[in-house]
Amino acid sequence: MTLLAIFLGLVFLYSLVSALLEKTILTAPILFTTAGMLVLLCLPELRDRRANLEVFLRVAELGLVLLLFTEASRTNLQVLKSIRNLPARLLSTGMLLTILLGALAALAVFRQLTLWEAGILAAILAPTDAGLGQIIVNSPRVPMRIRQALNVEAGLNDGLSVPFLMFFIALAGAGTGTHHAKLTGFIVEQLGYGAIIGLGIGLVGGWLLNLARRRAWMAESFYQLGLVALPLLCALASEAASASMFIAAFAAGLAVQVGFKGAGKHSVEFIEQWGQLLNLSVFFLFGLLVARNWQHFTAALVLYAVLSLTVVRMLPVAIALLGTRLSRATVLFMGWFGPRGLASIVLGLVYLEHSTHEPGEVTIRLAVMVTVLLSIFAHGLSAMPGISLYAGKVAALDAAAPEHQTAGADPAGQPANAG
Repeated sequence: MTLLAIFLGLVFLYSLVSALLEKTILTAPILFTTAGMLVLLCLPELRDRRANLEVFLRVAELGLVLLLFTEASRTNLQVLKSIRNLPARLLSTGMLLTILLGALAALAVFRQLTLWEAGILAAILAPTDAGLGQIIVNSPRVPMRIRQALNVEAGLNDGLSVPFLMFFIALAGAGTGTHHAKLTGFIVEQLGYGAIIGLGIGLVGGWLLNLARRRAWMAESFYQLGLVALPLLCALASEAASASMFIAAFAAGLAVQVGFKGAGKHSVEFIEQWGQLLNLSVFFLFGLLVARNWQHFTAALVLYAVLSLTVVRMLPVAIALLGTRLSRATVLFMGWFGPRGLASIVLGLVYLEHSTHEPGEVTIRLAVMVTVLLSIFAHGLSAMPGISLYAGKVAALDAAAPEHQTAGADPAGQPANAG
């Protein structure tokens, strides 16, 4: 109760000055992460409460399930049909190279990790989080085409990272003695059953919602609640079937559009009103976790975090954007603003939940923690100065430059809150 009271008090105080803080470099993730760290330092008696970690896991899972469903339901799949589109490049070539380079960097820095453990770490840290760089995707000073690309990437790469994570977890488990048949069964259950559950709930739920709307059975105020029930049903059904609730939620978000075209609009309205509260709670609890473990942070962990946010992110983006004729400033801007946040926190927790206590578990946990912590502050503090610098570079470009071209189909029109 103490933690809940402190958190709600912080939310109230933050809401009072939120408009003023939006004009500063102090983002909500920075403030709530810092607050979580300070709470544990000031109240050390909370340090050993295992219940706090259980609550952390459940809240974080719920937040990501809702966000994956929302981001999938608002995504216009036409934007991914052509490899010439920037989001398609970032989500294909860029993401695969990010996982590969992240694993190679992990093997180089942490010699004790196995190949599959390095893959786990790379998959956890592959997704970006538009919520941390929300000022970027909201800023009219950044060209629409660039904002759209970063927004769609952050909206989809968290869902795309889950199959890689589950695959590497299964292989790491096999390396500790799991039989091949059990490995195959785990992959089928997590990936296959998750997709089937999500597609089924999304298709049926979307059809029923559309039927109720057409026949005026449903009050407009309940559209949001009806939609939000679908990813929660996915989570419950997936848990019963030992499937991945994240894959199920993502698949349901894509499938619900088939029957209910207004799904994206109504789900975004819910996330804007209530999803932000879940986000803030995750960053607050993440701060508690950091305060419990900061004494274990080493130079090797910081080195990997720096590599993950720079070379591991920026080199794949540069390769993915070859041939687009985008300026060097744009490539650097898109490469740098790939923050790690909510998705990496949750995927890290998912790994710990499925872990079979491999030797590298502690290293993976701490590396994720340090990387996300560094990203929260580095990307949050650099957002406004970065926009100003980049806007000046774009203004100096020729009118025919790709940055000034009109973006293709706008898949969202609004910033993603996570991914």
